[in-house]
Amino acid sequence: MNVTVFGTGYVGLVQGAILADVGHHVICVDVDADKVERLKQGDIPIFEPGLAPLVKDNHAAGRLEFTTDAAAGVKHGQVQFIAVGTPPDEDGSADLKYVLAVAATIAEHMESDQIIINKSTVPVGTADKVREKVDSVLEARGRKELRFDVVSNPEFLKEGSAVADCQKPDRIIIGTASKQTEDVMRELYAPFNRSRDRVIVMDVRSAELTKYAANCMLATKISFMNEMANLAEHLGADIEMVRQGIGSDPRIGYHFIYPGVGYGGSCFPKDVQALIRTAGDIDFDAKVLKAVEARNMDQKTTLFQKISKHFNNDLAGKTFAIWGLAFKPSTDDMREAPSRVLMEALWEAGAKVQAFDPEAMEETQRIYGSRDDLSLCGTKEAALRGADALVIVTEWQVFRAPDFDFIQEQLAEPVIFDGRNMFEPRRMAVKGFTYYSVGR
Repeated sequence: MNVTVFGTGYVGLVQGAILADVGHHVICVDVDADKVERLKQGDIPIFEPGLAPLVKDNHAAGRLEFTTDAAAGVKHGQVQFIAVGTPPDEDGSADLKYVLAVAATIAEHMESDQIIINKSTVPVGTADKVREKVDSVLEARGRKELRFDVVSNPEFLKEGSAVADCQKPDRIIIGTASKQTEDVMRELYAPFNRSRDRVIVMDVRSAELTKYAANCMLATKISFMNEMANLAEHLGADIEMVRQGIGSDPRIGYHFIYPGVGYGGSCFPKDVQALIRTAGDIDFDAKVLKAVEARNMDQKTTLFQKISKHFNNDLAGKTFAIWGLAFKPSTDDMREAPSRVLMEALWEAGAKVQAFDPEAMEETQRIYGSRDDLSLCGTKEAALRGADALVIVTEWQVFRAPDFDFIQEQLAEPVIFDGRNMFEPRRMAVKGFTYYSVGR
């Protein structure tokens, strides 16, 4: 099938590459000419395990193309994916200007009936707005005879495992009322639906809400566990034991019940805020979602609070080694990352930071530029030299089995603030460390 994908960001690029890999002929359209040229040269703008060879191989085979020519993209595709960003407005609502711009572009260039697939994460009712936009442009062109359908087909990719998630999806949500469109969508996704039927067909608005509900549910689990962790610290309980105790209940399970320093990234914060805003637009008070967001914002400050308390609120002139900058392992994404909240608080208090992350160093440099109170180090060991304490913010595998003797030699004081509960407190005490973790 000939497929067009508008947007070469995280969702569009992964989806386009995976569809091309199973034999579809995919053209990815983007307005950024420099980005398009880089992609043609095999320069992948995001870090995602397995994505680079997938893009390069399918581009070399001619199944995956990149262009800025929107007209050529619309002409090519039997289906048109919208996979552009929906950044939050100042009020937390999702900004649909890019989605609606693509809708207008498709309508401006379409010369035959089309299926428009909304892959972007959008509020309930967006399909109606896309339909209205396409209708208005077709009417202005005098081409009202052209027929189209707007499908909600939300993505459920996890950063760090997006390629695998796309190749072997848990479910494929298709929001449409048209049997003809459903048949086309089933054909498109047939290569990913062989061992069992993963396709769930529903109305468009339910499909749009499913995406938000899924992310908000996961965010709720995280914030709930962080609340329990804070309680555990005050009550003298061990949240790791509690986690095992409740996770063994099959109604709860072990997924997303690890305490930490708050969630970040491009999805959970934005989607929780957007659904709160959607609820407000219909005069519904989303009390649970507001509590989830408030707990997460507070949780991102807990590491700094522990650091400040340990050093008697006197951080001026001190240096802290930070391991982990990305919001989670296996990505370079620092959007809404807890590390940013911590570093900015340390700088405000007059401290310096020596940081290392396996993948997010360039992104950190892009965000903060050059500053006297930030040193980006080439190794995790280099970040330790002369630091007053070690702070672990992201649970990369490379941090799980460090040389504790070396750490102790390098630090001015043997103290570790662990935001991800990577080590056992008793073991750390035996090794001579003052060890702060989460909920223990």
